Amino acid sequence: MKNLGLIVNPIAGVGGRVGLKGSDGEDVLKKAWALGAEPESPNRAIEALRIIADIKDDVQIITYPHEMGEDEARECGFDPIVLGSIESGHTSPADTQKAAREMAETPVDLLLFAGGDGTARNIFDAVGTVISTLGIPAGVKIHSAVYAVTPRAAGEVTKLYLQGTVMNIREAEVMDIDEEAFRKGIVTAKLYGYLLVPEERRYLQSAKSGRVQTEKMAVQGMAAEVVNNMVNDFFYIIGPGTTTRGIMDRLGLRNTLLGVDVIWNKELIANDVTESQLMSLISGNQAKVVVTVIGGQGHLFGRGNQQISPRVLWQVGRENIIVIASKEKLLALEGRPLLVDSGDEKLNQQLSGYIQVITGFMEIVMYKVGYE
Repeated sequence: MKNLGLIVNPIAGVGGRVGLKGSDGEDVLKKAWALGAEPESPNRAIEALRIIADIKDDVQIITYPHEMGEDEARECGFDPIVLGSIESGHTSPADTQKAAREMAETPVDLLLFAGGDGTARNIFDAVGTVISTLGIPAGVKIHSAVYAVTPRAAGEVTKLYLQGTVMNIREAEVMDIDEEAFRKGIVTAKLYGYLLVPEERRYLQSAKSGRVQTEKMAVQGMAAEVVNNMVNDFFYIIGPGTTTRGIMDRLGLRNTLLGVDVIWNKELIANDVTESQLMSLISGNQAKVVVTVIGGQGHLFGRGNQQISPRVLWQVGRENIIVIASKEKLLALEGRPLLVDSGDEKLNQQLSGYIQVITGFMEIVMYKVGYE
């Protein structure tokens, strides 16, 4: 019988679909709830646990009460050992740290946690490299390399590790950014330390890498290609990033570097929109989505652009998704597929396969999209 520690940060990712670019801080959380945000991490934890449930007779889950893991474990048929106590509905980073420390003392064979970069920092602060850990991606920003590429992938890695198929561990980076600066369009990522994770690179993401100056001409070429092919009477939903910013620059429009903007007939309709605002705009109308690839990771959806939610993507349709990425970004993936982690399994399947990627002016390649 293997002991699996489970910690769910129930507030991780709540700011994503409402355009807040994070969930750190009490004021941000209050604003997120006021905007109608809903928890994302519990469902993502359940998605991973359903994979692990295949070996539930050989696994004892040790977790924290209610929404911090107990509810999710029971939902998937486990009978967990529950440690500690929390004030349900009012959890904090201190709860995550306390839970991690108690599980390290139990001890557990693997500590599985659902959250984002802030959660990874809490885990690192609590246990460092004392035990093996693995993250289920559930936050708005996930720069750290301690996370699996999707919740299902986290479940697969956990299963392999607990069964002894994957035995090696490695140090992986815990990264985080200044959210206040992030909301102003300034990305300042910092390395906080390392956690030990199972050595299974098929399923684990890399630390996010940034764009290099040599891509400037490629960005201009991609922007020209998109703008030249814009059609009237379509909403164009422009995803975040420096690559997509080239489109806004070419049109002379104000850009939200780390948010989602909307164009109609080459005119700016709205900056930094939420999911609900997007749905109001595109319902009953034609729309296209323009997104780029996260450097070093390959994600198209589910990392930093949660405003472009499954509801939005179902409305837009796969045929109206425009992907732009430099050849350098694609080559850096070393043949690995682009990834979708929308939180909707049916949609992930729908988006998989080969898709056109604009790599420059009048330059298009076909590249595989997958999900785990």
